[in-house]
Amino acid sequence: MDILVVDDTKSVQSMLSELLCEEGHTVETANNGLDGLGKAQKGDYELFVIDHLMPLMNGTQLIKNLKKIPELANKKIIFITTQSHSTVQKLPEYSLFDKVIEKPFNKNTFLNVLSDLTDPVFQRKPIQVNG
Repeated sequence: MDILVVDDTKSVQSMLSELLCEEGHTVETANNGLDGLGKAQKGDYELFVIDHLMPLMNGTQLIKNLKKIPELANKKIIFITTQSHSTVQKLPEYSLFDKVIEKPFNKNTFLNVLSDLTDPVFQRKPIQVNG
């Protein structure tokens, strides 16, 4: 699956890119919403992972812009945020997110959310959990 990760934190970009590539996905990154919008319009992504608070254009602004573009309007979106889920639920854009993940999150949490959003063809390999 082709995925665009939009986050202004390089460590988050790196962690998600590595994790998704290990799962067999193709990943591109963007440093802010404006960069993400430009890449989204040029690429053919099946999923967007979008951070909430970023410079130039934040995640909610980016998502509103993506939803206005007919060929992108129905793409899946994982919204990641440092704010609580209850705070995010109050955002007028909340209905535009397919899933919300609070930061910090671990790899298994992210993979479970990803699995929930994807077709069986794209589902990840089972994870062995020890203990």
